[in-house]
Amino acid sequence: MRKKYASDISKEKFEEIRPLLEGMRKKTKPRTLDLYDVFCAVLYVLRSGCQWRMPPSDFPRWSTVHSYFSKWSKPEPDGASVLERALKKSGWRGPRETGAQRLTNSLDRGRAEREEHGYRGSEGL
Repeated sequence: MRKKYASDISKEKFEEIRPLLEGMRKKTKPRTLDLYDVFCAVLYVLRSGCQWRMPPSDFPRWSTVHSYFSKWSKPEPDGASVLERALKKSGWRGPRETGAQRLTNSLDRGRAEREEHGYRGSEGL
């Protein structure tokens, strides 16, 4: 039994989105971990912005959680991912990107703005 976190969704809400998430896995052998805990770990990382290797130890292993996140995040032909659909259906409010993704996007925006304004750093001296 793991600790409850502010980023968790209720078990009832999770049961509404379980079919979406389970549909992404090939059924080769029975699942040995609780998919609810995996999904809540993804929510924890998205909400807190912590690094993938740093969620609390009572969640499943970070590599397992990241693997599910990667599968669930792949865009489908309509452009939306299973994760986006699950977050929307669950009513979850919060950032939909990790802290590292936000940092990368912020740095990319800053770089684009500098290029747009012609700033060249020490090259222009």
